[in-house]
Amino acid sequence: MIDRVELQASVPAEMHGSRLDQVAAQLFPQYSRSRLQEWIKSGAVSVDGRQCRPRDKVTEGASVRLDALLEAEVSWQGQDIDLDIVYEDDTVLVVNKPAGLVVHPAAGHAAGTLVNALLAHAPELALLPRAGIVHRLDMDTSGLLVIARTLPAHHHLVEQLQARTVKREYCALCIGAMTGGGTVDAPMGRHPRQRKKMAVTAAGGKPAITHYRLAQRFGHHTRITVNLETGRTHQIRVHMSHRHYPLIGDALYGGRPRIPKGASDLLVNTLRQFPRQALHARALGFIHPDTEEFVQFECPLPDDIQQLITVLEAEDPPLARDTTLY
Repeated sequence: MIDRVELQASVPAEMHGSRLDQVAAQLFPQYSRSRLQEWIKSGAVSVDGRQCRPRDKVTEGASVRLDALLEAEVSWQGQDIDLDIVYEDDTVLVVNKPAGLVVHPAAGHAAGTLVNALLAHAPELALLPRAGIVHRLDMDTSGLLVIARTLPAHHHLVEQLQARTVKREYCALCIGAMTGGGTVDAPMGRHPRQRKKMAVTAAGGKPAITHYRLAQRFGHHTRITVNLETGRTHQIRVHMSHRHYPLIGDALYGGRPRIPKGASDLLVNTLRQFPRQALHARALGFIHPDTEEFVQFECPLPDDIQQLITVLEAEDPPLARDTTLY
């Protein structure tokens, strides 16, 4: 499968004097930097009509044009994997991803991913950057994802994510009894020593903003509703751990399970055996690329999180009677 991509954009003032490959990565973020570098070297990317090298500097206002053949990623194969499709039309797909399913093929997960399932369901996605994936969920986070089915829809959705107009709401269960909601506005980057982790870091960190509000109090735990303003890797997990309320089941950012004093056997076993971070993307809203109308989708809590809530309600009750805040 081969298709052509034609895009044009101007160099913004803040990137005056930057390398062409760096500028192209900002202007066309839907494509990987390695692919853009290949296109630059082959002449598919031009600056004011001139062919340049990836390291060549560009000036403010210069016209960067991308005219390339978009070929399928032949290493990605469709696989017959069940998909929970919440919505589908000719432009977008919305799926409810189960916990345990990796979104995108990568080292250690060359097959059996959501992308493999999508390619079996809609083979034309092979022509799109990252098979139409515009945002991700961690392997052990469940919930809603939107996938573009056309290149214009992909561009549209990427622009919405950059403009922070995509609405993403999560249900999370945290260790610790909170007294109120709040906002975490703390930049994030790679952990300075543990490279598989992310961390709050002022030096070189990217902006990261998480809003959360209380949904239900327990004696030693809290269910919260989280809205993302940005979408950094592991953002909710890192930010809630930064606030000293790590997610139940999150071994990477929360450490060993914290068992309340005097907990019943049922609560102890439930907390120790919960197999993943207690995080579910329950609602997703965006402007439909074709109709330009805002659409929103919701999905129910998965069985494991619902069972966890049931145990907490019965075995970790708060002192106050009214635990459901809304």
